[in-house]
Amino acid sequence: MSFGGSRESRFMVYITALVALMLGILPLPQWLSVFWPHFLVLVVLYWSTMTPRAGGILLGFLAGLCLDVFNGSQLGQHALALSLLAYLAIRLHLLTRAKPIFEQSVLALVALFVYEGVLWAVDGWSGQRVSSWTRWVPVLTSALAWPVIVGLLGRLHQPR
Repeated sequence: MSFGGSRESRFMVYITALVALMLGILPLPQWLSVFWPHFLVLVVLYWSTMTPRAGGILLGFLAGLCLDVFNGSQLGQHALALSLLAYLAIRLHLLTRAKPIFEQSVLALVALFVYEGVLWAVDGWSGQRVSSWTRWVPVLTSALAWPVIVGLLGRLHQPR
């Protein structure tokens, strides 16, 4: 049993998650930030789907905590949403990987709506200001970016 490939893929998972986190916290103009995809969410979704042992719930939790700290949101809000997203991706990874890219994009759209719905619910329950309809725009742009993410990250590892 060789653990070399597993360590290498975990290293690549965390490096790509770090790059996606940096893309997510870039200071952008207001008009562009409305359309900016959730890169970290897409990376967690990709790795939890394609290599569930290297990605997974821990990756979702740690990435969510980083988002909570950098965004200044309630601590644990993004961690809960990304952990749930990673869990669902792991549970459905065999079904999702077998689909063509268009159907994967539709499944990613549903997963992104679940993610944003959890954030919206936590905001409402905690008495935070529930923002306008523009909070849902990145869900659509992220689903449109899914084929690009799959193409880029698919070159970084050998799927089994």
